[in-house]
Amino acid sequence: MKLVSAWLKIPFWQRVVAGFVLGALAGWAFGPAAETWFGPLGTLYVTLIKMIAVPLVFFAVINAVASLHGQKSVAALGGRTFLWFAATAALAVVVGLSMGWLLQPGKGLSGLTVAAGYSVREVPTSVQVLLDVVPANPFRALTEGRILQVIFFAGLVGFALVKLGERSAALRKLAGEASETMIQVTRFVLEMTPLGTFGLIAGLIGAYGFEKLLPLGSFVLALYLACAAHIVLSYGGLLLAHGLNPLKFFRGAAPGMQVAFVSSSSFASMPVAIRSVTHNLGVDKDYAAFAVPLGASIKMDGCGEIYPALTSVFVAQYFGLDLSVDQYFIILLASVLGSFGTAGVPGTAIVMVTLVLSAAGLPLEGIGYLVAIDRVLDMMRTMTNVTGQMLVPVLVAKETGLLDRGIYERASSNVGIEGGVREEA
Repeated sequence: MKLVSAWLKIPFWQRVVAGFVLGALAGWAFGPAAETWFGPLGTLYVTLIKMIAVPLVFFAVINAVASLHGQKSVAALGGRTFLWFAATAALAVVVGLSMGWLLQPGKGLSGLTVAAGYSVREVPTSVQVLLDVVPANPFRALTEGRILQVIFFAGLVGFALVKLGERSAALRKLAGEASETMIQVTRFVLEMTPLGTFGLIAGLIGAYGFEKLLPLGSFVLALYLACAAHIVLSYGGLLLAHGLNPLKFFRGAAPGMQVAFVSSSSFASMPVAIRSVTHNLGVDKDYAAFAVPLGASIKMDGCGEIYPALTSVFVAQYFGLDLSVDQYFIILLASVLGSFGTAGVPGTAIVMVTLVLSAAGLPLEGIGYLVAIDRVLDMMRTMTNVTGQMLVPVLVAKETGLLDRGIYERASSNVGIEGGVREEA
């Protein structure tokens, strides 16, 4: 027990970094065998996170709608959140295009081969995506983890509880208690993050090696720099404009960013993202309960904006094509609107880049060249997605008085077990 207590006293982010470094070393030392030996640890961790995500969102949204009713207009909060989703998405496209123009990752390349098994993804219509938000069977939506459908159904249940008034007082209380219970379960699961990080990174390094990255190293570098620039400059600038210290934000958001990077899944990162914005950054928990899950479905600055924009420039350069002003505008419009129009669709990055290249009239086979390194690209893309999913609730909370400035200024980076209130020394 003393060993466990000593381990838990180490700041959360330091434990995750240790898992990352040790995992990288294990992957390098064991080679392909690392995926067999250590990969299951990562798989178990991601499964645990997905296990808690749906019930956490379901009960939290019901409780949030019932709690926010009469305090802040849910519609007004939702509208403001959507506006910031769109504004930051447009900034992300500009950053992606600019980095492609500056670094020119597609110039000087030749002889790239399309990844085995690659086929062009069919892009669903916006109408179909909109219709899919409504679950034909809410229990199936819960079991399959369809987050937008879960949010829709839970929101209806929450509004029904409000409409029933005192007749549903006991059920509203039960929903609140269930939400708190799932938050506590989330704390337990998040303590597995360092071990999960070790397994995920060891398996990735062991299976991948570095030879797959060499031919497209310039594209990998361009994507990582574009995402980093967007996070630091765009997000940091917006925080400064709101009178918030960016360093405090990144400190508080660090657990969500770390989990996103190693898991490459916005869905798997959602519980720790919710925990980070409420416990570490002071966003009202009822607002965060629907803003963060909504962002996990439609807020994709890395996958839906930067990646398609950068890929468009890469493909044009590789095939020796000159992009016109009209094509740049189409890329911007298709990326921003497409991220909303493909909300909840599996494989967002591939679907979005297919949509954008098609809209701009660029060769779709260019996507096949990048599929072989998609896992490495997805780590940074997802971290950018999740950082944006945490940023927007902070901005909206600041604008609407739903941000506890005291918690934000303390900006803990811990999301651990001990009652949910333990702060770092």
